[in-house]
Amino acid sequence: MKAAAICRTIEGCRSCGSSKLEQVLDLGVTPLADRLLTDATLNEPEPKCPLTVVFCKDCALLQIRETVGPEVLFGHDYPYYSSVSPALMAHFRASVEEILSRRSLGAGNLVLELASNDGYQLKNYAQRGIPVLGVDPAEGPARRAIEQGVNTRIAFFTREYAKELAREGVAADVIHANNVLAHVKDTNGFVAGIATLLKNDGEAVIECPYLKDLVEHCEFDTIYHQHLCYFSVTSLTALFKRHGLFLNRVVRTSIHGGSLRLFVEKVDRPQNSVLELLEEERAEGVDDLTYFAEFGSRVEKVRTSLRRLLDDLRGKGKRIAGYGAAAKSCTLMSYVGIDREDLGFIVDRNEFKHGRYTPGNHIPIRPPETLLTDRPDYVLILPWNFADEIMVQQAEYAAQRGKFILPIPEPRIA
Repeated sequence: MKAAAICRTIEGCRSCGSSKLEQVLDLGVTPLADRLLTDATLNEPEPKCPLTVVFCKDCALLQIRETVGPEVLFGHDYPYYSSVSPALMAHFRASVEEILSRRSLGAGNLVLELASNDGYQLKNYAQRGIPVLGVDPAEGPARRAIEQGVNTRIAFFTREYAKELAREGVAADVIHANNVLAHVKDTNGFVAGIATLLKNDGEAVIECPYLKDLVEHCEFDTIYHQHLCYFSVTSLTALFKRHGLFLNRVVRTSIHGGSLRLFVEKVDRPQNSVLELLEEERAEGVDDLTYFAEFGSRVEKVRTSLRRLLDDLRGKGKRIAGYGAAAKSCTLMSYVGIDREDLGFIVDRNEFKHGRYTPGNHIPIRPPETLLTDRPDYVLILPWNFADEIMVQQAEYAAQRGKFILPIPEPRIA
């Protein structure tokens, strides 16, 4: 499938519309992350698209130039299920507990989640008798949520859909949006939709990966076609204000390699957590193109080092497998040039992925137990942000003298 058929290049910034976009990084032409193949589709043409990162000189938003249609990226076959990760479950359960410690929510309130996936977070409210509504376009995870009693609409959340819900009387006390703001094609429409459905005294709790962590830890593999934007507090503040919303509190978390939990309201009362990060970003020049000057060379260094490590191990006759057919693995493997000669297979806890193949390089995906039966010498942990959790899960493999390779921020054997 030709790139032109599935992606378009933006002419202006996704947030402010400015044409002052400067290239920061070119990751080449890559397959679409999460578009796993089956035996039936293995030999069909695969969609691929350029992956180019640019910086807006007017509002400081880092973003990719290419837009792949959301119906292509998040269709019924979308393989991501949040509940697969215990670490994610614990992280978002703690988020709910923190909110409930501050807000008195009950049967007369409503919690809305955008991109609610398989109901991983909303069920924490529903179990307490608090009305919930999830909105998610991916039919597989959404139906899983419905089966678990989590009220869910299968739809893309847009400005127009928000107006439709408002006409139905939907008004939310709390709106969650975890790791979705960066995914949406119409960034302003999504935020406008939040403003439409949020009560005047409500709060939106939004999580997204933090730009500073991405750059400082060289997390280039988190850049793929689902992730259209990479946010700093500076760029987020401008985006929210455009729609009558205000970032009043922020908490940094370690999830996904470093993220922000944003607390957004309809009143402007920023706490020190916001003001301090804004000042820190100003001092470090996050709002200037020069901040990214060395990023490209550091990314290239990771590619060279990982390629050398894999070649060295293979030259010694070592067998290597991968762990985690995560979306980020697509960018990493494509950019580094990792194929079936490097990784004999990849294991993953998500049963939906078993028997399928990764996009581009067609590496087979198997259950984690395969590490014990096949016993490769090394395992490359592709979702390195969950490395600690994975290595604990695979303690038996490690006890059999298996070793782990961590690729980011610099390739190393753990």
